Amino acid sequence: QVQLVESGGGLVQAGGSLRLSCAASGMIFRIKNMGWYRQAPGKQRELVAEITIGGSTNYADSVKGRFTISTDNAKNTVSLQMNSLKPEDTAVYFCNVKAVTIAAIPDYSGMDYWGKGTLVTVSS
Repeated sequence: QVQLVESGGGLVQAGGSLRLSCAASGMIFRIKNMGWYRQAPGKQRELVAEITIGGSTNYADSVKGRFTISTDNAKNTVSLQMNSLKPEDTAVYFCNVKAVTIAAIPDYSGMDYWGKGTLVTVSS
């Protein structure tokens, strides 16, 4: 009921920048949270950054000061600006949205939806 389309992954040299974007569509009544997670080979998926609809943000310690998450609430999009990239940032990045759908009302707790992932590769 909620579709997420990610874009912006690719190959970049260490120290470079990339911008990821994710657009949410579908029968959305309200978005509560938007964020980005990543999963490196052989590792568990981890939170990179998240932002509430009110604008509060939370970042993983490993990306603080380098990554910036932002939203365009009118367009239901979330972006992740990644600067000063390091080889250890190499991973598949997944968009995550916690949303209340029209069909779920009167349950306003929301459900998690995931994008298919976009690969970010940082070469040394």
